[in-house]
Amino acid sequence: MENAAPFAIGMLRPESPSAAQPVQPPRRPLRLDAALLFRAGPEIEIVQGEAVYRLRRTKAGKLILTK
Repeated sequence: MENAAPFAIGMLRPESPSAAQPVQPPRRPLRLDAALLFRAGPEIEIVQGEAVYRLRRTKAGKLILTK
């Protein structure tokens, strides 16, 4: 082990595939105003694959998602 290069905790070894990858900042989630979503009425449908979900706004202003 005397010929081994020093290695500190947290360092990436040069042969590691992650060493060449730039660090990406975390992405912020898309933010939408509920008023924009519900301008046509109190309920919208969201399609994911073959499933259809309903997002409903109550009179109290709460959101309910159902399948």
